[in-house]
Amino acid sequence: MGFRSLVVCATVFIMSSSTLPSQTRADGPNDELARQVIKKHEQTVRPLELAASLAWWNANISGKDVDFATKEAAQNLLDGALADREQFEKLKSLKAARPTDLILAREVDVLYLMYLEKQVDPALLRKITAKANAVEKAFNAYRAKVNGREMTDSEVRKVLKGSKDSAERQAVWEASKGVGPVVEADLKDLVRLRNETARALGFKNYHVMQLFLNEQSQEQVIKLFDDLDTLTREPFRAAKKVIDERLAANFSIPVDELRPWHYHDPFFQETPAVFTTDLDAAYAKLDILKLCRDFYAGIGLPIDDVLARSDLYEKPGKSPHAFCTDIDREGDVRVLANIVPNEYWMGTMLHELGHSVYSSKNIPRTVPYVLRGEAHILTTEGVAMMFEKFSKDADWLQAMGIKLDDPKAFDEAGTLMRRNRLLIFSRWCQVMLRFEKGLYEDPDQDLNRLWWDLVEKYQMIKHPEGRNLPDYASKIHIVSAPAYYHNYQMGELFAAQVHHTICREVLGNVAPSQASYVGKKAVGDYMKQKVFAPARTLDWNALTRFATGADLNPKAFAADFRGD
Repeated sequence: MGFRSLVVCATVFIMSSSTLPSQTRADGPNDELARQVIKKHEQTVRPLELAASLAWWNANISGKDVDFATKEAAQNLLDGALADREQFEKLKSLKAARPTDLILAREVDVLYLMYLEKQVDPALLRKITAKANAVEKAFNAYRAKVNGREMTDSEVRKVLKGSKDSAERQAVWEASKGVGPVVEADLKDLVRLRNETARALGFKNYHVMQLFLNEQSQEQVIKLFDDLDTLTREPFRAAKKVIDERLAANFSIPVDELRPWHYHDPFFQETPAVFTTDLDAAYAKLDILKLCRDFYAGIGLPIDDVLARSDLYEKPGKSPHAFCTDIDREGDVRVLANIVPNEYWMGTMLHELGHSVYSSKNIPRTVPYVLRGEAHILTTEGVAMMFEKFSKDADWLQAMGIKLDDPKAFDEAGTLMRRNRLLIFSRWCQVMLRFEKGLYEDPDQDLNRLWWDLVEKYQMIKHPEGRNLPDYASKIHIVSAPAYYHNYQMGELFAAQVHHTICREVLGNVAPSQASYVGKKAVGDYMKQKVFAPARTLDWNALTRFATGADLNPKAFAADFRGD
């Protein structure tokens, strides 16, 4: 799950927590030059961004060779434009000489880092695009195969959730990892090429560079995750002990014989369904899209136009995952999904449509094109996660007019699953962050061992005996969204902090665990005014202060997993 944006917003410009940038100051000596540079960028790059967005969309919904070739060509043209050395030097000078107008200064900062990433040999950029394109294409084409039968991603998840046969589960889990050996060599080549670009630009490696380009530093992020490790380790251990006991009882095996294929999700990033109430049953006959339409319309953030442009069901060649993309920053926002009627896809659609409402669909057109997007990838992930959690909320379903057979049982199971998910997902994000850091530091090390060492340490799952295959390479984010995953966890902190603010300041001190938002247009108003409207005029921490009154912190997140 994720929101795809072709342009990475990266800057070190920090605004105050209570005001937005304005254009009321008199022009300084560099303001007109900044306007000229920005105008040239929009005239040159904007149509190339549109073409690349459409090509990406078409390739992912079709899987066709011709569409992937078009996607690669479009990305090469865009990269070539951003590699313009003369334009970069002007941006570099403007960054040092600071326009007086705060909006212009912000645009310069954003564009400087966009162009910086492309100031390397154009042939190297084309190699990276070709290699990444080939690996993404392999992911789209791959389907797990068991006993000669291909399985869709939803079929894999169904077996891992429902089968009581450990041998069947193992076979399906291993098949789901089969894409790893297919892409391993190309992925390692891609890592080396990415590192080559980073070192050419003066960075230690690509991971360090990507965090810098996203207004973060590796040291700060690792420090935050070290703190989160301390905060979640023992609560996670306690929650996992209960889960393990129930899983072992379900499979009639001792706890110490549990292996990765017993955890209901290919990567143990979701909560296993070990409770007596099956949340899927509530969704088996429900219209997921209608629930989404009604919910978002009820809070004043309608999504009918998004759904009309989206591609929502499984088909051959199509990406088996879920994404939201803003095609043109003029309101053409779309979701790619593969819906089946269960709780997983209810949550996924709430998530992706959460991305869709935090986009040019609701960002004022008065915001300049360069800044007309989410403040940061962590803030859009946070918004999506804030809405996603309602799929496990009995109060939300009942407020939406859905009659549950046993509301109390659903609520008890859903509450535990929501709390456990915060812990489980946090530990999974530790694996992804630390693996990618190690991957780019030394791509020639034993990556299989690194992966499983981290899984054992942070997720407390045993490495299957004798298994030495590139399971890490079966996670598409490592290919298509490198050095991104930590933002999901930072997004969880943002989601909790915004939700608690809404409960306190918008809904009148409602307990965070009891707020469903249903029919509350004031929630949509708050989101539009305090989260969406600033767009990229604020960086991620300044936006957090603007929306919640405090820097990003784990206080609300910890309260949620403790059940305070």
